[in-house]
Amino acid sequence: MKKSGILNSHIAKVLADLGHTDYIVIADIGLPVPDGVSKIDLALTYGVPSFRDVVHVISEDMEIEQITIAEEMVEQNPDTFLYMQDKFATIPLSRCSHEQFKQYCQKAKVIIRTGESRPYANCILHAGVYFGATE
Repeated sequence: MKKSGILNSHIAKVLADLGHTDYIVIADIGLPVPDGVSKIDLALTYGVPSFRDVVHVISEDMEIEQITIAEEMVEQNPDTFLYMQDKFATIPLSRCSHEQFKQYCQKAKVIIRTGESRPYANCILHAGVYFGATE
């Protein structure tokens, strides 16, 4: 039995299987999941678990090279946008239209659905390469 890190076996496996430039999506309750893309549904009720909680836990266990968000997040969900900017201050944060974001979802390794009920609380986490701790 694991004693640290992500305990959800589905998420742990997805992260372990990611290669450089693969990506996953962390989504609010409303983002459509394209046919053929795996979904891990964590939603229990509105707001639980939150987008921030899921992003935080996954980012602790994943080497992230780049993040993509929908441009609409900036005005429609400014608190989440500020959280993303602060949390990932050293990682490139790109923006695209929500329609383009949904197109990118078609090639995601997985979409992880949260209970988040605020609009545009979605992000794409692009996998980087981790070569171990450097001294």
